[in-house]
Amino acid sequence: MKIELKKKPQNPIIIEGFPGFGLIGTIVTEFLLEHMNCEMIGEFVYDDLPAMVAIHKGKLIKPMAVHYSKKYNIIILQTILNPKGKEWDIANAILDMARQLKAKKIISAEGVASPPVPSKDNDQTLFYYGDDKLKHLGLKPIDESIVVGVTAGIMLNFKNHVCIFSETKSALPDSKSAANIIKILDKYLGLKVDYKPLLKQAADFEDKLKSLISQTSKTEQESDKKYMSYLG
Repeated sequence: MKIELKKKPQNPIIIEGFPGFGLIGTIVTEFLLEHMNCEMIGEFVYDDLPAMVAIHKGKLIKPMAVHYSKKYNIIILQTILNPKGKEWDIANAILDMARQLKAKKIISAEGVASPPVPSKDNDQTLFYYGDDKLKHLGLKPIDESIVVGVTAGIMLNFKNHVCIFSETKSALPDSKSAANIIKILDKYLGLKVDYKPLLKQAADFEDKLKSLISQTSKTEQESDKKYMSYLG
């Protein structure tokens, strides 16, 4: 597992959001890609994950790619592939890239489960780890939690790592929670993203992702059936 880059911008901020609870990170990165005039500058290279690509509106979408916004000097890691079982390999590839580029920080966007009893105002609380500046933006420090996956691998091995978590009530794609993180990223990084139509556009991304995830799941199931037929 490695990341191959066509360009190597120095001192960027890296934003990652891998498929997880509520697909928060995936929706966040998809939205930012559409609104920050990013170009694809690299991709993950591997031979031990499902061979899969997606086609959306006639365009090929690589399952794990690296995009760059020159205007903001921000790298966004986009993925529609479930990295189950390869989290350490992916995290190490990201860390290698971050060190090559002398990245200022890595920001992870994640979803966390809402408590069973909703708050009175029914808002989805935002939490943070790694930078107390986020407290001034209304986020709460996360005191008790279990973090797993690629984000956990990065958290253990990269000093300047910031996590932003949004509560979500479902394992299904949650556009509203993703929108909450995008608003915070806009203020935190000064992106000047126009998020007035955010919820509608985030819902559109949600529909797109549901379709892609459904296709991915079917592809993996068909692959498993073929593999079993070879054995049987």
